[in-house]
Amino acid sequence: MSSLDHLRRDFRGYGAEPPHPQWPGNARLALNICVNYEEGGEPSVPDGDATSESGLTEGGSSGYKGRDLAAESMFEYGSRVGFWRVDRLLAERGMTATILGCALALERNPEVCARIRARGYDVCSHGLRWEHHQGMSEAEERERIRNATAKLTHLFGEAPLGWYCRYGSSTNTRRLLVEHGGFLYDSDAYNDELPYWTEVDGKSHLVVPYGLVNNDAKFIRGGMSTGSQLFEYLRDTFDMLYREGAQAPKMMSVGLHLRLVGHPGRAAGLERFLDHVASHPDVWVCRRADIARHWLATHPARP
Repeated sequence: MSSLDHLRRDFRGYGAEPPHPQWPGNARLALNICVNYEEGGEPSVPDGDATSESGLTEGGSSGYKGRDLAAESMFEYGSRVGFWRVDRLLAERGMTATILGCALALERNPEVCARIRARGYDVCSHGLRWEHHQGMSEAEERERIRNATAKLTHLFGEAPLGWYCRYGSSTNTRRLLVEHGGFLYDSDAYNDELPYWTEVDGKSHLVVPYGLVNNDAKFIRGGMSTGSQLFEYLRDTFDMLYREGAQAPKMMSVGLHLRLVGHPGRAAGLERFLDHVASHPDVWVCRRADIARHWLATHPARP
């Protein structure tokens, strides 16, 4: 089998009869809250980059040349304020989450790392920095994966089980993850509502798809402007999946960015959604690693 077979496009997937996931407790839906921790890992002039990163900030992608102090401070809001607000909302409801964490960003905030450990959140590697992997040389990307894994292992006492690039992987990423070893899954796909297996260099590899649909990035990209819109969209998605889950349970990923949803007016919408979830029985609010481990045990790869 070709080493590039995992890059072939698959338009069928599970088709009309997806497998029953058999979520714990016979849950009708597996809900995974994904908290992107990127603040301090973004390109910045103090870190040697030519231009400050302004992606997913209130200024949008302004194309500002050189050091953008406004964008820097908007990123800082996420770690200084946003993280603690989102963590409080989850803790008050006894809910867990997955941290999609950039290793450099987490390294720069020991207090946040301590809280992540105390709350038992799992950390899925979001790269060494918040940067695009497309266009990296194979050697450069291999070193990024190695360095990110080493830093996160040092910070949390265990290696990350998952990997998720900024937006999309390179054509080498998945193969390099398998080559590195130790990863149970990656989330560099947006093509399903259930995990699935693929084969990389003759080895079975699990993909736990992510989503940019149930994602607060829409606040910056023009799709949402109020917390109520966030709540309504997430609620409607949840309700449809919950109804379908009576026969065919799925998973729902919710992507959050601390410098976005951490602001009060937006966090109010998240709060309403979490209360809506809490009002429903038979929902498995879980970590991404929990989903991967469950799939490995319940739906192991077939030769």
